[in-house]
Amino acid sequence: MPTVSYTDAMKSMVDDNPQMGVEMLEDAINALLEGNTDEGRIHLRAYINATLGFAELGRRMNKDSKNIMRSLSPKGNPTASNLMQIIQACATAQDVMIAAHVTPRQEHAPRPT
Repeated sequence: MPTVSYTDAMKSMVDDNPQMGVEMLEDAINALLEGNTDEGRIHLRAYINATLGFAELGRRMNKDSKNIMRSLSPKGNPTASNLMQIIQACATAQDVMIAAHVTPRQEHAPRPT
């Protein structure tokens, strides 16, 4: 049985189930909003690889795909502006609207100071 790369397997799964791509993008954004920037970049990179790819993302953003790839690498440090541009381009490609929802913490949980 031939082996399939992780990226190819994820792309195949997303091709078969487009909702999975939406969920991958949502996971990436939620991780970023929760302050887990490393995890968020990993999820965002996996989403891009499984959906439109870095070459197409770069074309849509009019930016060098290698620079986008580097900014989402484990050692990457994208600016907030670049990160928002990447997320917006992904949302447009996925044909979804991103909206934040603010939810109160548990009623009796102490608030961080």
